[in-house]
Amino acid sequence: MNMSRRKFLIVAAGTGALAGCQTADNGGALTAPHGERVVNAGLASNFSADGVYGGFRDLGFFLVRKGEKLLAFSAICTHKKCKLIAEPDRSFYCKCHGSTFSPDGRVTRGPARRDLPVLTTFTDENAQLFVKVPIM
Repeated sequence: MNMSRRKFLIVAAGTGALAGCQTADNGGALTAPHGERVVNAGLASNFSADGVYGGFRDLGFFLVRKGEKLLAFSAICTHKKCKLIAEPDRSFYCKCHGSTFSPDGRVTRGPARRDLPVLTTFTDENAQLFVKVPIM
């Protein structure tokens, strides 16, 4: 297989990130040595339509597609660490204290003061999407 230097470095970095991981019994997630889990979200093409993909809430994140951008946001409120709820208007709501966040993760109503963290994502050579989720 003839591979460019750039593609080799991308594959090597992804493989290296996964090499230090340990398999966990939590829905396809791997535990990395740096206090995070690497979750296989499935084929990146499964998230091609604009919207919020809330099926990963219990694993600690939401995927949000807006145009060409696919981002992973923490599903944990920045105020008191409660799990957020994805609303039909694509915003996020915290039932614990009423904080709300816009579809791009910005605080729209407190008491939360910090925006939702954007989580690191990457794809492998098989177009599988992986999300790095901090361990709480």
